Amino acid sequence: MLNSKQRAYLKGVAANLDPAFQVGKGGVTPEQAEGVEKYLIAHEIVKVKVLENSLMSAREAAEELAEATGSEVVIVIGSKAVLFRRNPEKPSVSQNL
Repeated sequence: MLNSKQRAYLKGVAANLDPAFQVGKGGVTPEQAEGVEKYLIAHEIVKVKVLENSLMSAREAAEELAEATGSEVVIVIGSKAVLFRRNPEKPSVSQNL
C-alpha cells in the first residue's frame, strides 16, 4: 500500500507522462494487461487513457488492470489513470520511495 506522501510523489512523476495504453470499447483485454505488465517491469509507472467509447469508467479499467498486473492505482482523474508497481531488481521511480 502506498501512503499519502508516496502517492503525492508518484502523482508528480506521472504529471509529465503521456498515456502509454488506451482502453477502448472492448474493455481491458488479456493482451493489454500483458502489455501493461511488461511496461511496469521496465518503467514501474504507467498512465492509461480510457476512451470515450469504452463501456468502462476509468476507475473500473484501472482497478481491473491493477488486479491483473499486481499493481496499485495511484490516481484516477477524468479519463486517465496511473498505475504503479515497484520493481525490486531495477528500481527507477521507486528509488525515492
